[in-house]
Amino acid sequence: MTEVASPPAASPVAGAVGGGKFWRGMGYLLAGLPLGIVAFVLAVVGFAVGVGTLVVWVGLPVLVLTLRAARGLAVVERRSTEWATGRALPPHHYREPRGRGIGGLFRALAEPQSWRDLLYAVVAFPVRLAAFVIGVAWTVSGLGALLYITWQWALPDDGEGGGLFWLLTGVQGRLGDIVINTVLGAVMVASSPFVVRGLVAARAGLVRGLLTNQTAALRARATQLESSRRAAVQAEAQTLRRLERDIHDGPQQRLVRLNMDLETVARRLDDDPEKARPLVAEALEQSREALGELRALSRGIAPPILADRGLGPALAAAAARCPVEVSLDVALPEGRRLAAAVENTAYFVVTEALTNVAKHAHATLCTVLVSADGERVLVQVRDDGRGGAHLGKGHGLAGLADRLATVEGGLDVVSPPGPTVLTAEIPLVGLGESGPGEDH
Repeated sequence: MTEVASPPAASPVAGAVGGGKFWRGMGYLLAGLPLGIVAFVLAVVGFAVGVGTLVVWVGLPVLVLTLRAARGLAVVERRSTEWATGRALPPHHYREPRGRGIGGLFRALAEPQSWRDLLYAVVAFPVRLAAFVIGVAWTVSGLGALLYITWQWALPDDGEGGGLFWLLTGVQGRLGDIVINTVLGAVMVASSPFVVRGLVAARAGLVRGLLTNQTAALRARATQLESSRRAAVQAEAQTLRRLERDIHDGPQQRLVRLNMDLETVARRLDDDPEKARPLVAEALEQSREALGELRALSRGIAPPILADRGLGPALAAAAARCPVEVSLDVALPEGRRLAAAVENTAYFVVTEALTNVAKHAHATLCTVLVSADGERVLVQVRDDGRGGAHLGKGHGLAGLADRLATVEGGLDVVSPPGPTVLTAEIPLVGLGESGPGEDH
């Protein structure tokens, strides 16, 4: 966040109130009043109307909309508080929206943090008002007193006293007024940063008390990690079952056949060596095919090209093997590798999606887009097939969602009749260091 530049050093105020933190605090206090008025009116009116019309069911959506608005204003308040204090707030947590219709509205009303947001809109109004008045009055009054010598000539002088010096000493004197006002103004201006800081801290404390909930956030995080662990176990079990099935149906059968052919060759070498030649050639062919199938299976897990050369070349090789034409666009950071868990997951997402397209989509073209920024890797696979893909249990995409859940990623599938768009997000934070071969 960019700070406001400090006043020039020559200014009499600069030494006392200079610094971007003071001006950020003042901006926080000034903007807090109009925002607080809007939040207070919306909360009070929305709650009153919602409760008053709840008996005819109209109040239910009114209350939900009021809570949504309070939630949006709470987001603004959190961001502005972090901007003013320069420190991140503790986490908060909102429950995931579920259901539709009346049930969905009742679940929205049962969201605890939304009610805390609404309560904050009401409770924070007098705090914002007091902070605005104190902050502005203290700073402006101090600046006015400090500059009293420049405007004191405009005050009427009827000889009957009435100045600050006269109120303190009972003696009338313009010079005494100038000295006292200047000293008082200097003290107020010098203390303005501390006053503003205290007011900001008071508001920020209220924000931390009502607009954050670290306990609920940690509880939700624990639930999410438990779900990710279950998804990881399930995805691992599915992978092992599929690998076992593929080995049993492919290489294992060929190796059994190869063993039988070699036993036959061993028997015929003594009786009729010439008849053993075709069997040797067939055994060699069986070994080549078994080796090819084992290599194909290893590519589905973690191909050597992925470990050696990275995600881009590995996806290019996978696209070349796909029976459907593939347009591949990989935009990854130059000169460095992603973490191994990220590359393996992205590779698995693309290869699994291409397999589903080749088997079920009846597509003629598949477009694969892979990009990365500082926080995530985005994988998008589009095809021009017949559509109808979904994340239902028992389908291939459900296993893909479980695989992404193990790295706290997400999967979105849009598949109406016609083209299908599959989008996967893989976070980069917390997934280990870069993979082997990375250039630092």
